[in-house]
Amino acid sequence: MQRMKKIKKYLGVLKVLIALRFHNLMVFRMDFLAPFFIDGSLFLVQLLIFQAVYANVDTVGGWGSGEMILYIGTFSLLNAVSMLVCFFGIVTIPEKIRSGEMDLYLSKPISPLFRLTFEKVNPGSGLLVIMSILIIVYGAGKTEGSFTLKRVLAYLFWVTVMQILYYEMEVIIRSVSFYVVSAARISQLEEAGLDLCMKLPGIAFYGVYKVIFYFILPYGIMATLPVQSLIGEMTPSLAAMGIGVVGAFTLLTYLLWTRGIRHYNSVQGA
Repeated sequence: MQRMKKIKKYLGVLKVLIALRFHNLMVFRMDFLAPFFIDGSLFLVQLLIFQAVYANVDTVGGWGSGEMILYIGTFSLLNAVSMLVCFFGIVTIPEKIRSGEMDLYLSKPISPLFRLTFEKVNPGSGLLVIMSILIIVYGAGKTEGSFTLKRVLAYLFWVTVMQILYYEMEVIIRSVSFYVVSAARISQLEEAGLDLCMKLPGIAFYGVYKVIFYFILPYGIMATLPVQSLIGEMTPSLAAMGIGVVGAFTLLTYLLWTRGIRHYNSVQGA
């Protein structure tokens, strides 16, 4: 009963946060319309980069053009959903820590991370979500082989799991600001990792690079595992590795955030 009350409370808060966000966006119409243009342009640029990089390449790590289109579409979908739901709230964490504005979030009777996650939804990124889905469908059509219901469900499962990992990485990178004065270098590392792995699937990494992009900065598995599940390359050991990585980063996110909040409190009270 207590758990149901808490869920209803947070659902009510979520509804209010989204309503306030849409109200603010509609007051300033350009804030509402500009993301449609910006995100659409970003998507077209990604496609042009893909075309330039892979126009003269037959396969990448054994994947043909169909699999690579699936990969690009899947990574774009993860990025688009993040931008739609949580990115523009999470990205403000370092500034709120430096300015002391985090106090306002800690004083509210809800989780500060919950509010930061959902207070700046970006409806303009919905266009990028739709475009990403269209690219995934197009890539599936160019891929040889059949897609059974089991594979499609497995793909949806891994996209969901990797979306959680994508979110956790965003929170981890920004939580570093609880412990250091500037996390700019860490953010640059995130940008470099994302930029590389948006163009190159995890199956192309070997040796130390595979260790880095599978287990330390796991951007290499975020779109790779969903695609592998869809085209029939997922093995039990690979699935166990993916679940293990997500579980480890879930724990790391929890520890960094909760200890960061305590560290922040002690600093503010000093």
